This record gives sequence, structure tokens and C-alpha cells, in this order.
Amino acid sequence: MNLNRLAYFAAVVDAGSFTRAAERLGITKAVVSQQVARLELDVGTTLLIRTTRRVHPTEAGRTFHARCLQVLQQAEDAFDELAQAAAEPTGTLRIAASNDYGTSAVVPVVAAFSARYPACRVELTLGDETIDLVSGHIDVAIRVGWLADSSLQARRIGTFQQFMVCGAGFEGRFTAGEPQDLAGLPFIANMALREPLLWQFSRGDNEQQVVRMQATIAIDATPAVLAAVRAGAGLSVLPDFLVRDELAAGRLVQVLPEWRLPSGGIYTVYPAARFRPPKVTRFVEMLIAAEQKLEAGGRGR
Repeated sequence: MNLNRLAYFAAVVDAGSFTRAAERLGITKAVVSQQVARLELDVGTTLLIRTTRRVHPTEAGRTFHARCLQVLQQAEDAFDELAQAAAEPTGTLRIAASNDYGTSAVVPVVAAFSARYPACRVELTLGDETIDLVSGHIDVAIRVGWLADSSLQARRIGTFQQFMVCGAGFEGRFTAGEPQDLAGLPFIANMALREPLLWQFSRGDNEQQVVRMQATIAIDATPAVLAAVRAGAGLSVLPDFLVRDELAAGRLVQVLPEWRLPSGGIYTVYPAARFRPPKVTRFVEMLIAAEQKLEAGGRGR
């Protein structure tokens, strides 16, 4: 299909005249008329009714015109996206992320991004509260967990596991054979979560246990929960990206590793827009590459 013919046809319908359409397109009336006639041959139906004063679309022509506009818009968008992809990131990139994932995963990517694109300035906002992207002028937010429905555009870029962990010195203070044995142990509740005390464990395909922990300490910031666990204050559930190095170094121990807790998603979230500027697309590409590298390495396992 010749896209030029679609453009000529759409211009004739919009202008109501071959002459005015030719003037808008900057070509001759004869070319427009010839190309539209060939288009009608291609589709095998009459698209326009020609009178001495005006050109009107037939019923089939009106339906086809609406589809032509969609196709032409998509083609224009594709060219615009290619043009933007070729451009270097400039301006200020404003990012929002949670304290835990932002510190452990986003900050290293921000550093690499700034080194690669020195003409682009980065503002990173860290916090466990959900920021309104539009009023906060945020270009992209990185959110972890389970997204609530919204009008925002989101893309899942990875997953994370949750581990029940304790300090290496705390492990010898209890014996647990299954999740229910943990219910009475000292627990540090992460108040940044919607359900900080209720946890569902699974093993294999059929075994499940739901355990309600009893909080001896409640903290509203995930990195502080990690600090309390590391200090030997009790058990808690923390994401793999935050405890990966702690487990590898032996400072933390995974409790009941044969039982799994629900995994969550890692998402890039954007305000509604047709295009993403180069500063956003390049940063997200680097973040995805870093996330894929972590997942390939087994994250916290």
C-alpha cells in the first residue's frame, strides 16, 4: 500500500476539493487526482463523489478516511520516535523512586547515566510515599511491588523476591521448622507496606501457610528496618535487592529458605504522553540493562 495515496485521499476529504488539497500538499492537482483514482482501484470501491463545486466521501470513503488518519498518525509517530531516539539527552531528568530500591539500584544507574550524558542534569527524589508525577513534574518514577490502577503509563522491567531474614547472631536464638513457628518471634514491621504483619508462605505447588507476625518494633522506612534487623532486633521481610550483599557477606541469614514469599514487580511509571524524550528513554534503557544483569546473576540467591 502506498502511504502517499492515503495522504492525498485524506487531504482531499479534509479540504473538500482536489485543488485545495493540491495547494496544501504543494503538488499539482493532476497528481492528486491520479493518485486518488489509483487508490480507488487498489481498494476496489468508490471513495469520493465528485461534483462541480465540491468532493464528498462516500459511506465507504468516510470509514476509510477515519482509518487513513489513524495509519498516517502512526506513521508520523514512528518517524518522530526515530528522530528523538537519535538525539542526545539534554535538560533535566526528574526521577522518583522508593528509598530502598532507589538507593540500591537507581543511584548507580544515575551515576552511570550522568557520566555518559554530561549535558543532562538529574534530579532524583527518594521516598516511600507515592508522588503525583504531573504536579511533581516527574519524568519517570520507579515503583516496586504491586501497582494500583491509575491513568499513568507503566512498564514492568523486572521482578524481585521477598525474604524473611534475621541477623547472623539472632539465628541461634530460635528454632523454626515451618512458617507457623515464626509467629511468636520478635518481628520488625515495615510500616511502609500495606500489610506489614500478614505473610503468605508457599512451598512447592500445594503447600501454603499464612502467618500473622507480632510486631515488637514498627518502622516506616525500609532501610531503617534493615538496620534494625542487622542490629539483631528481630526478624523482618525485606526485598532481595536490599539484602543481596548482606546475605552474601553473612551479616544476614535467610529464614526458612525452602519457603517462598510472594514476588513483586519493578515498574517504570510515566505521565500520559505520546512520546518519551531521549533523556527518559536512554535512562530507562540503562536501568533495564542493570536490572537484567542482576536477575541473570541470581539477585539475592
